[in-house]
Amino acid sequence: MDEYISINKIAELKGLKSTRSIRLAINQGKYIAREIEVRGGKSYEILYSSLEPDIQDRLDEEELKTTSLVPLENKENFVSEHAKLTALARVDIVVALNNLRKKYPTKKEADSVFLDLYNSGMYLPQIYKFVGSISIGTLHRWVKMFENYGTEGLLQKRKTNRQGEYNTILNEETKQIFLKYLLHPNKFSIGKAINLTKHILEKRGYKNIPCNLTFRRFAENFKKNNYSKWILFREGEKAYHDKIEPYIERDISKIEVGDVLIADGHVLNFQIINPFTGKPTRATLVGFLDWKSTALVGYEIMMSENTQCIASALRNSILNLGLIPKVVYQDNGKAFKAKYFQNIDFDEAGFNGIYATLGIKSVFAKPYNARAKVIERFFLEFQEEFEKMMTSYIGTSIEYKPAWLKRGEKLHRDMHKKLTKNYIPTVQEAIKFIDCWLEFHNSKPCPNDRSITIKECLNTVRKQDIDKNILNDLMMKMEARTINKHGITFLGMHYRSVIIYWI
Repeated sequence: MDEYISINKIAELKGLKSTRSIRLAINQGKYIAREIEVRGGKSYEILYSSLEPDIQDRLDEEELKTTSLVPLENKENFVSEHAKLTALARVDIVVALNNLRKKYPTKKEADSVFLDLYNSGMYLPQIYKFVGSISIGTLHRWVKMFENYGTEGLLQKRKTNRQGEYNTILNEETKQIFLKYLLHPNKFSIGKAINLTKHILEKRGYKNIPCNLTFRRFAENFKKNNYSKWILFREGEKAYHDKIEPYIERDISKIEVGDVLIADGHVLNFQIINPFTGKPTRATLVGFLDWKSTALVGYEIMMSENTQCIASALRNSILNLGLIPKVVYQDNGKAFKAKYFQNIDFDEAGFNGIYATLGIKSVFAKPYNARAKVIERFFLEFQEEFEKMMTSYIGTSIEYKPAWLKRGEKLHRDMHKKLTKNYIPTVQEAIKFIDCWLEFHNSKPCPNDRSITIKECLNTVRKQDIDKNILNDLMMKMEARTINKHGITFLGMHYRSVIIYWI
């Protein structure tokens, strides 16, 4: 609304005895104002859109109009659902006041008591939560509007073209410049975007530039009504996918124990002795989690990520389950896409490889989509309950490493050495510790069936007769070799066969 309101009227709405504080606010740039000639000197008028929202509401209700600098467009009155609920809440307040007035000799006394009761939040608590506190002037204005016009008089009528439109004095050019910074991928703050926009407008010759509050209100309204655009342009597609787009819910009741195993690797946050070098190192744990029971049914500790350890972990899982799974849902990392699988089609479909020999369908998770893998939650519990109890725990990152590893922490280093003697477990010892923790973990209630424990849910598996000879094939790796006149060479030895003579 491009109208100017006299400061005398604004002082009256605010309940001020003089206009001094409003004049000071104008000098400080809080409002957009213009100077006018009045009888006896000069005064000010303030632009409607730069006023506080509650003052704008009061002006809307009283239908005040002053000199308009820009002709108003013919707009239809749109009443939002929130405005309707607000009007009904105001009606309830007026009706409650009229009922209370009957119990007191004077209206003044009744109104004072009602205002104290209402603003305490104990009287009409739901309405107070929705409307908020009110003043005596607002209360009297609502009573008068209700007596004259009924519920219609208490409606907040904003002139708009359509739902969600925001009235502002910013023209289209100003909006486009402002939105250019608001929706920038470098994520300028609203305050910085305002300053840059005003600087550009000054360069283009604009004289009466709106105040910062006008820009800020426009930005907040734009974010509220265009949140998807705000996230997509400022934070990117992944943030849009995580915060805006709908997601698929899985029905775990449709699967049984052992049907689906989830595989993933986890770099241990404590050190163990490398059996090949004898030095402390952070190993990697490759595990297979049963989706139904959420139990880690098999794992392997490896010094570096390789496919043979993955095969060993799968073999341990099958032996512990007593069942060959139907599907293995696994990470998109290099260890699962190595040369271990031949002629692989990675479109989350079946492929020719070792898993195909066992009749297992392999499904790869989408990159950077940790929500799709339930095992991530297991590793978080593993970190908090087990890894932090280890004497060789070194933290998840430089930022979160223990105090004894930080520079200048001589006291903590001495305490750590005295308490732990700098003990670092071997691979075999780490496996024993992990097995003890898994026993404790499996005694917890199963997330997919709270009436039983994880171990009890795991024991419901229907076991099969597993041929260990087939599983032993998992430990064998196929490598291509060039055939020469000596046959093939492997580990410095030549291997010949009459079969390859005629190839």
